[in-house]
Amino acid sequence: MTAESTVPSPGGQPPEYGFSSVSVITPRGAGGGTDLPAARPAIRRHASRLALLTVDAGAALLVAQVLTDARTPGRPLLVAGLLLAVVCLNARARLYRPPAVPAVLDELPAVCARIVVCWCVLAASVAAYSPDHSLSVGALVLGCVLQSAASCAGRGTVHWLRRRALVRRPRAALVVGPATTAQRVAAAFLRRPGCGLRPVGVVADQSAGGEGLPVLTTDEEVRRAIVQNGVQTVLVVGSRAERGPLLRALAEAGCQLWQVDAESPSYDRSGERLAGFPCRRLRLTNRHEDVGKRVLDIAVSGTLLLLVSPLLLVTAVVLRLSDGPGVVFRQERIGRGGRSFTLLKFRTHRPADAHEAATRWSVANEQEMRWFCRFLRRSSLDELLQLWNVLRGDMSLVGPRPERPYFVGKFSQAYPGYTDRHRMRTGITGLAQIHGLRGDTSIEDRARFDNAYIDDWSLWQDVCVLLRTAAALVRPTGS
Repeated sequence: MTAESTVPSPGGQPPEYGFSSVSVITPRGAGGGTDLPAARPAIRRHASRLALLTVDAGAALLVAQVLTDARTPGRPLLVAGLLLAVVCLNARARLYRPPAVPAVLDELPAVCARIVVCWCVLAASVAAYSPDHSLSVGALVLGCVLQSAASCAGRGTVHWLRRRALVRRPRAALVVGPATTAQRVAAAFLRRPGCGLRPVGVVADQSAGGEGLPVLTTDEEVRRAIVQNGVQTVLVVGSRAERGPLLRALAEAGCQLWQVDAESPSYDRSGERLAGFPCRRLRLTNRHEDVGKRVLDIAVSGTLLLLVSPLLLVTAVVLRLSDGPGVVFRQERIGRGGRSFTLLKFRTHRPADAHEAATRWSVANEQEMRWFCRFLRRSSLDELLQLWNVLRGDMSLVGPRPERPYFVGKFSQAYPGYTDRHRMRTGITGLAQIHGLRGDTSIEDRARFDNAYIDDWSLWQDVCVLLRTAAALVRPTGS
């Protein structure tokens, strides 16, 4: 039984939350492509983050100044350490990235736990640095309680003001997806003004008929709707692969993108929740690959190439003696944005011809490799030459694994999320690989892990993947 057959038409909504009309001027000529307005700064969201940071820092500074002895040697340094520790731990827990509809009770355990940790570290530091001025147990408990109360009270005020602003000044939104499902999602959001979103139009290939929001079927209509309604948010229903170019243009124009799962039961608690739907932020632009990621790639790949250069030379010599000429294997792979590049590896097998190398998942006679070639495959040493691809900028240390053009086309048709992997540079290792998805494993699972890595990217996540990859080399399983 489909949702469309069981859910009534979204046209009959209460008057106070009825559909808002969208201003769309019929295009006079051919479609204008995806020439969307320039990105707008998210002032409200940034102000909320700054306010939360100020509240936490102020609470830590005030309580530390009151409870620590003014005669304690190095007191300013200790207070500054407490302040920095609280801010860093909260930032690491993403407490300065509040959910779309914030609530202080949801983050209360995380805030208080980090305050307790910081005060325990402060007390240990004071005791080690100046035993005569050690904090008593009562002072330690009082500091935790006072700072937790001050921080939570301040955060509660910030969240309350933000919720009021969301209701009074909701952001205009577009819903992208199949017309019937998108109209149903739009109706649900209009019935829940506390979400702070006001859908003004539906972007679909064709109208489903009946009542509801205007259906925008051309890029020109979408552009005009964004300009005239000040659209800041886009709700994506269903697969995002079909609307990839449009969604990327919307993201570059400064719109927040949310993937809305309109079919999951209401008791599914995965991700955030908006109007009762499980939702997660989508990030389709290349801003993930900032300077920090590239600097990490250059520093690590350059250093490793210098350190392992003797090993590379020995490997090349042994491979030449044991398996004949042709030590380096070159193959076309697809990287970021669908652009091809030449991937380098040590040759561990010899396909019958170029067609077999490009189109066969398992190369003929692969099981008959010589012992040294099998060792290179099991230990992943054959991948070391890809450090040169990383240094050149073709690849990254961490990212989705690159694949051959033939299989990219094949998998893109079979798995809707596969194309989205190419939003970021491909990598030597990745989130999928450290979860055992190597060799002949599920492509669907790989695409899901790769897209999750891109959506949640951080420089620290890259470091964690590299460390786990290094640990996995101790127990190699081959590729």
